[in-house]
Amino acid sequence: MLAAVLVAAAVLAWRSRPVAAEGLVLQTQPLLRTLQFSARMQTPARVELGSTLTGRVERVAVREGERVAAGAALVQLEDDELRAALHQAEATLRQAQARSASQRAVALPGADAALQQAEATRAAAERELARSRELVSQGFLSPARLDEAQRSLAVATAQRDAARAQALANRPDGPELAGTDAQRQAAEAAVQLARARLEQATLRAPAAARVIARQVEPGQIVQPGRALLTLAVTGPTELIAQVDERFLGQLRVGQKARVLADAYPQQAFDAVLARVAPAVDAARGAVEVVFVPVGTPPEFLREDMTLSVEAVTGQRTQALVLPLSALRPGPAEAEARVLVWLDGRATERRVTLGLRTLDQAEVTAGLAAGDTLLLNPQIAPGTRVTLRGAP
Repeated sequence: MLAAVLVAAAVLAWRSRPVAAEGLVLQTQPLLRTLQFSARMQTPARVELGSTLTGRVERVAVREGERVAAGAALVQLEDDELRAALHQAEATLRQAQARSASQRAVALPGADAALQQAEATRAAAERELARSRELVSQGFLSPARLDEAQRSLAVATAQRDAARAQALANRPDGPELAGTDAQRQAAEAAVQLARARLEQATLRAPAAARVIARQVEPGQIVQPGRALLTLAVTGPTELIAQVDERFLGQLRVGQKARVLADAYPQQAFDAVLARVAPAVDAARGAVEVVFVPVGTPPEFLREDMTLSVEAVTGQRTQALVLPLSALRPGPAEAEARVLVWLDGRATERRVTLGLRTLDQAEVTAGLAAGDTLLLNPQIAPGTRVTLRGAP
């Protein structure tokens, strides 16, 4: 019996001995949560420049990497035939313009004068007929003379009608002038068409841009639909990234980021989150986000360059922070339990968490600065604890 009592006392003493554990005295400190991912550099638009004509390339004025201004000549096709067509159309236009001017300056006044002359001739023929009819009735002239006067009046009337029709045709609203104007307009359209085709022989930059690909050389025969140059239009530089949809709740427009290119590790620059795509890519389970550089983008940026982005998704200037490894699982995501060292024993506390990082969390309720947190969450509450080393 004595032995049993001694053994029980020894077991009790063994179980009630203090457990050594590490502790952490909580203090306020800055807390920063970041998200790291890869992105690629992209300009607002990429243009593939091609010819609308079939022809031989005479000259290529640019190479890859060069910057070009809006309207700059990039590729020149042989245009001798097009220039000849333009000269021919211009000559036809000059003829039509001369015909139209002549119609207004000569034909219309001539037709009016001819009409006046025809009317005067008919008036004279009418007077002659009246005089002949009177003389025939008096017996001074034979009836044959009367027939001749009537025929003269009929001829004068027909001439008068023809002159009147010609004068009407040469009026500003008449068919003759309308026809010459139509010919002139057709000639003008032909000149515009020939000039447009000649201009198409010179491929120009649609906007300020950088040449990122050249697929043409002098002497080649080009056809419509084939890309000859690829241009990156100059504009706001954008950094496009695909972020796992799990982190969508952390992203907000306006968040700041630090960007680094592997080729230039000493030249990091700042960016800001400009857009978050409204939909998630179901195939990849990712959402597209767009950052824009702050200020002038670095000169070393190239189209489709891969960059490393570290975005600040949460920040506290002063917060009570504990390591996530010290948490005891709680009933809700924002609530948890921890062990604090109080009067030499492990005491359980329920805490409310705020901002989280991969290994730390902000405590918004349940603890205060100066509390000693036990870093081993597996200790049973109420256990006597001795701190190992300095807290």
